[in-house]
Amino acid sequence: MKKLLYLLIITVLVMAGTEAVAVTKINIPQKLSKASQECIGCHADSTVNIYQQWGYSKHYRANVGCFECHEAQKGDPDAFEHQGYLISIIVSPKDCGKCHAREVDEFENSHHSKAGRIMGSLDNVLAEVVEGNRGMKTEGFPMGISAAAVNGCWQCHGSVVRVLKDGRLDPATWPNTGMGRVNPDGSEGSCTACHQRHEFSVAQARQPENCGKCHMGPDHPQIEIYKESKHGINYYANKDKMNLESAKWVVGEDYFAAPTCATCHMSATKDMPVTHNVGLRIKWNNRPPLLKLAHETDKRWNLPSAKITGDQRRANMEKVCAACHNEDFYKAFFKQYEAQLQLYNEKWAKPGLKLYKKATEVLKAVKGKEYAKFAQKIDYTWFELWHHEGRRVRHGASMMAPDYTQWHGNYDLAKNWYSEYIPEIREIIEMGKHSGKGKAERLAKELEEMLEEIINSDNHKWSIGKEDPASKAERERRRREFLKRYQQKVDM
Repeated sequence: MKKLLYLLIITVLVMAGTEAVAVTKINIPQKLSKASQECIGCHADSTVNIYQQWGYSKHYRANVGCFECHEAQKGDPDAFEHQGYLISIIVSPKDCGKCHAREVDEFENSHHSKAGRIMGSLDNVLAEVVEGNRGMKTEGFPMGISAAAVNGCWQCHGSVVRVLKDGRLDPATWPNTGMGRVNPDGSEGSCTACHQRHEFSVAQARQPENCGKCHMGPDHPQIEIYKESKHGINYYANKDKMNLESAKWVVGEDYFAAPTCATCHMSATKDMPVTHNVGLRIKWNNRPPLLKLAHETDKRWNLPSAKITGDQRRANMEKVCAACHNEDFYKAFFKQYEAQLQLYNEKWAKPGLKLYKKATEVLKAVKGKEYAKFAQKIDYTWFELWHHEGRRVRHGASMMAPDYTQWHGNYDLAKNWYSEYIPEIREIIEMGKHSGKGKAERLAKELEEMLEEIINSDNHKWSIGKEDPASKAERERRRREFLKRYQQKVDM
């Protein structure tokens, strides 16, 4: 009876473990393969750093060696013969999926694996044309490619890896560990973007700096925002209490001090398993000019996760919050955050995009064939309003970083809107009205009417001396009340 009870307990624990931690069933090799032993025979001397990193990994203890990951098949575009074996340099998600099927399936259906699709976006136009030239010539790009794109955009978002003769990889596209790298086998993504070769340390993947390679800078400063937030402050003050090496690593059970990026977006909670789809706990996609729900992006990319609505994703994130905070606290936070999103969308994004589209029509009518995107000042002003300041205010609010929300976000939005954007719109109106071209004159008149409507709206009429008297009086009352209270404290 005791033996039966013992077996039952073990069975329950194993089942619970598979729910809490992402595990893929696999028959672990009994010993290291002959091929991998031969690899190690050379690489223990020729690349001792790689050999030692592998020795620290769980792969080492599972008898998974060089050949198990780098083995190629005849016909693979990047396969080449090496010491009597057919191998490839790139270990793609498809390769990892031989053992880690569940993790790869989740990753391949996530926003992360689609990061390489930036190649056709406005950002890549900047890198290829505005910032660069076709001066970098390689065998794969005989007509040239922009070094700005190769060294900038592609290193985070991923390159389309080009294979040359005998399995060699074009140096414009490799080395590259971009998150959405398009691999020779057709798979999208790079597991090593987060799980650095050849140790694949789970502790490293859980640290915020791991995400900071890409999630930083003027347009998406998540790592800077995290460091400013109470979450980040607590993490750096209590890193020794984070239990980062734990296999299970359930927030609220294995650690309490602070969350990291992985905690909120990927890692296990008491009632959710680990996920490699980083979008399933994010309601809003804060990247586009206008507010967009995350599942709408998934739908555009034909991802199965499109059926998981924004509200469901927020509920998932709330389960993470609930590990450390009470319901009143995190519900109030989401109310603050979404109010800021609506403010951004209604005051700046919607009217700003309308003005930009019409202003561009005027410029095209005036300049004709000489018009080029990003050769106009208004292109940069609008781009930075939504792509820099607009993102910063949204990301800052989403992660509780008040300085980024205010001085890098709301303030910069307001300053550049009233002192740069609106004056530039007026200049374009005048250019069109005096161009002597009928179409340009008509479009300029439409732009002028649109601008007057926006400037006279409730959000902007204060700037032309038309602030609502009642609102102004209430603000003055609160100002006097504050001064009185402050003065009393000073007198004490």
